[in-house]
Amino acid sequence: MLRNAGGGITSGMTTSERSRRVLLLENPKSGQGNSKVEEFKALLRDHQYEVVERLLDDPERNPEHVRDAREFGALIAAGGDGTVSSIAYEARGMDVPILAFPAGTANLIAQNLNLPTDPAALVEILENRHTIRTDLAELRAGDVKWGFTLIAGAGADAKMIQESEELKPKLGVAAYLVSALKEIAPTQVNFRLNLDGRIIETQGMSVMFANFGMANFRLPVASGVDPSDGRLTVIVMKGRTALSLLPNLIDSIRSRLNLGDPMFEGNLETYECTEATLEADQQLPLQYDGEVIDAALPAQVRVLPGVVDFLTPGTPDDLKT
Repeated sequence: MLRNAGGGITSGMTTSERSRRVLLLENPKSGQGNSKVEEFKALLRDHQYEVVERLLDDPERNPEHVRDAREFGALIAAGGDGTVSSIAYEARGMDVPILAFPAGTANLIAQNLNLPTDPAALVEILENRHTIRTDLAELRAGDVKWGFTLIAGAGADAKMIQESEELKPKLGVAAYLVSALKEIAPTQVNFRLNLDGRIIETQGMSVMFANFGMANFRLPVASGVDPSDGRLTVIVMKGRTALSLLPNLIDSIRSRLNLGDPMFEGNLETYECTEATLEADQQLPLQYDGEVIDAALPAQVRVLPGVVDFLTPGTPDDLKT
């Protein structure tokens, strides 16, 4: 069996052999270090997997890292949400299952996929090979584009993520809460949305485009978000202060506990679309899946239907809100 320098097999590989080969793509900067990745690698080898490892030390090289993805039975993206999204986007349409190993700070993609954090349980999910095909989405600003799995947004949500960066090493996921509390009175912005040709003019603190719809602890951001329906849910966050969204947090908890329909949806406007253009009366920070980007409005967003297969123990209904 001949191998190239990057770990790929050039000939003679059977389907059975391919299924026992995994490509583990690790971002060493994610989550301030994660010892469980090493435990996971050891368990994979104990289960007779051939593990090809590549470090994601330069985002510009991610397309190169996955160019031979079809030579593996699965891709394992070990990092935060930005890392997982980048790998999923670059490997879109290749029909290779992806395991989102939770090695970041928030690990919201893993949470949305209902994945455990225990390495042994993650190996079992890889062994079971149960996948769900979902959509991805693409954000473009100027001449640059980025793929995302969860949510892209402009306004207060991006500002919160931006201000949490320096707190992450000390506070971990709590950094997001602290930065949100600092933004007690977010700037009110006039937004103009073109949603599949329909013009919406509205005001709020943030606009988000959701493919998946759960935040920490699998609490729904909004109802009706389905990552496999070929559409994005557009969420306009209203309210004059961050505290005005407290009722929406109560709604999320009620929904998580199956305690009835939402009671406080007045603080959110929601729409659906396949493509959108976002403009505002002022420049705002932009983010996708927790990554703040150096770009300016206007921005375009579009859904990429059914382009990725995620490994998960859940059902399609488990992924909806």
